Amino acid sequence: MEVISPLSYDEKKWAMFCHLSALSGLVLPIPFASIIAPLIIWSIKKEESGFIDDQGKEALNFQISMMIYMLCCIPLVFIVIGIPLLAGLAILNVILVIIASVKANSGENYRYPLAMKLIQ
Repeated sequence: MEVISPLSYDEKKWAMFCHLSALSGLVLPIPFASIIAPLIIWSIKKEESGFIDDQGKEALNFQISMMIYMLCCIPLVFIVIGIPLLAGLAILNVILVIIASVKANSGENYRYPLAMKLIQ
């Protein structure tokens, strides 16, 4: 039987920050902040832990996917259906980021639904 070492407090904390930093796009008036913030944390901390590396990639993949989905909805705004789609994506984004943050903080590998695996 393989012994799995428990995750340290710092590993769980930084994995959680990878997810939570995506919400900076709601607060900061910086374009693409929801992608840039997790990218910075992941690139700095990925060498320290496999768990941080995995969750950072997952957070980035999800935020890039959400950006693509939102960009696809922009033309649909002109036929009105895009407005509720954009609102729904924004709400889904916040809810799933919070869930992922809680799971990462408890040491679980979280996989976002609808996330494209762009970063391997």
